[in-house]
Amino acid sequence: MLARHRPFAALPLVALVAVGLASCTLTALVASPVPPGGEWPTHGGTNANALYSSLDQITRDNVGRLRIAWRWMSPDEELMARQPQLRTWLNEATPLMIGGVLYVSTSTSQVAAIDAISGRTLWVHDPKIWVHGTPPNFGFLHRGVAYWTDGRDARILIGTGNAYLIALDARTGEPITSFGIEGRVDLTEGLGRQVDRRWYTVTSPPLVIGDLVIVGSSIEARPLRPDMPPGHVRAFDVRTGAQRWIFHSIPQSDALGTETWAGDSWRRVGGVSVWTIMSADEELGYVYLPFSPAANDYYGGERHGDNLFAESLVCLEAATGRRVWHYQLVRHGLWDYDIPAAPNLVDITMRGRRVRAVAQVTKQGFVYVFDRATGKPLWPIEDRPVPQSTVPGEKTAPRQPFPTRPAPFERQEASPADVIDFTPELREQALAILAQYDHGPLFTPPSERGMVLVPGAGGGASWAGAAFDPDTGRLFVPSITAPNVVTLSPPPADWIKDRYVGRLQGLRGPQGLPLFKPPFGRLTAIDLAGGDHVWMVPIGEGPRHHPRLEPLQLGRLGWDRRSFPLATRTLLFVAQTGPAGGTQPAGEGPGLEVFDKASGELIARVELPESATGALMTYFAGEKQYIVVPIGGRGRPAELIALSLP
Repeated sequence: MLARHRPFAALPLVALVAVGLASCTLTALVASPVPPGGEWPTHGGTNANALYSSLDQITRDNVGRLRIAWRWMSPDEELMARQPQLRTWLNEATPLMIGGVLYVSTSTSQVAAIDAISGRTLWVHDPKIWVHGTPPNFGFLHRGVAYWTDGRDARILIGTGNAYLIALDARTGEPITSFGIEGRVDLTEGLGRQVDRRWYTVTSPPLVIGDLVIVGSSIEARPLRPDMPPGHVRAFDVRTGAQRWIFHSIPQSDALGTETWAGDSWRRVGGVSVWTIMSADEELGYVYLPFSPAANDYYGGERHGDNLFAESLVCLEAATGRRVWHYQLVRHGLWDYDIPAAPNLVDITMRGRRVRAVAQVTKQGFVYVFDRATGKPLWPIEDRPVPQSTVPGEKTAPRQPFPTRPAPFERQEASPADVIDFTPELREQALAILAQYDHGPLFTPPSERGMVLVPGAGGGASWAGAAFDPDTGRLFVPSITAPNVVTLSPPPADWIKDRYVGRLQGLRGPQGLPLFKPPFGRLTAIDLAGGDHVWMVPIGEGPRHHPRLEPLQLGRLGWDRRSFPLATRTLLFVAQTGPAGGTQPAGEGPGLEVFDKASGELIARVELPESATGALMTYFAGEKQYIVVPIGGRGRPAELIALSLP
């Protein structure tokens, strides 16, 4: 077995950089978190994924005057009018902005170009993925596109819901016919296994570095069939579409890590994909991949061992796909603790020394921080014993890694001391709910009775990620406490041979309130130079107007709903999802909350017509700074809302 899978340097740093520069045309230094020239050329601003812009036209003095400058309706709405059998999921795509044009995908993998000042549609490309049926997992869902240029040619790249990589002319939206076969590459080919397209999809934007486009995948972690696809990550030539390298997320043959998959489980098990956003340091020539669990995600009886590279952060040499270092954040995962968000590439000063670091937020409520060149943790990570499973056939990892700094940013334990206690009656009711299930600290294993999972499979940090302020070295992390119950039961006879599969359900407290104490949604500011929490505030009013809580006159409790952060030189913006439909009291409906970065003070709240459903972005065009918020989908009109000063 690999000894705890500590970070492993495959080559000296100088050698790696030399190989990278010789093998791949890399752009100028873009490890900076600041997008150039008021643009927004990648999903997170730059490939460092700081969710930060140096724009400063919008300040605390004028932010209250933000108004809707334009609204753009997704072409999915017209498509669904023509094809009424189609049903899309949430509108999660964040646009890019380059040269005064926004580029965005839709839930059905259409791609559109939009004028940045007027919001007028310039072109739309429909790859018609809907003729192949509904994609797996969440169905019709997509988070964005990537952009590449060599100064003459400019391309938009999208991995589609039906598993193709498509290259489009950024000026016209027409396919680049010299790319792949008539403008597209079949992503179900070249994986080393026969893959059924019905179980393989791409929902997040690819990553462009130099002349390579790197693509992940989204694979259902529930083992719905015995031959679920593997989540190997691949790089393709951005000009021709030729596959340049593959990284086996499930090690093959005698490769490093195969021994962590007992027997020949490495041949059979699927999953271990990068479904979320990837990051890159163009100066080092490295890419950073956040991996998901193996399928079966709640029972590991058919995959004994630590199961490298599941739930690992992996650093690769961009030019070759060679592994530079890795760290496994969860061993033999049983909790669906996929790494949900883009790694934040951050430059910080520690004890007078500049450190190029990578900070990874997680569903567990941890921030893991490493030197991004070597993989060495900036603070010790301790292997601690964790509760062991008594489920037949399961062999739990005896120890798991716990960062010593920063402290957890979310609740991690389900215990009687953690339930709500607004009144003695509510506390007793909450205790009765908790007592129905097995519960305990972080990494308590799933059970046949049902185990309470905290922060939850959709709790802690999410794909919305964290924003980093390079001026102060602070990381701003939105998170929620969203407990689930995981119950193990035998699978249907026609599924798989595994003894158990997990059934996941939400867990509420008494009378519709959350089960555990507030804040239910929070925003935590962390000083990455020292690893200290600077401040923490609730996000949203929370259910303080609930009939049982209204007489108590409580302060803000926070909503247990996903939030999307964006930092600028002047302010911190956080948009939150809200309840669909109906009329909410002031401050409880859809809105964009604006915080002081230094103190966490709530400065303003900008009402939105619908809940935010995707990550925010900002840009400068026509002498104005704009903030764009994706809204709608899942039965509500899918739109982009652009806010600016009047």
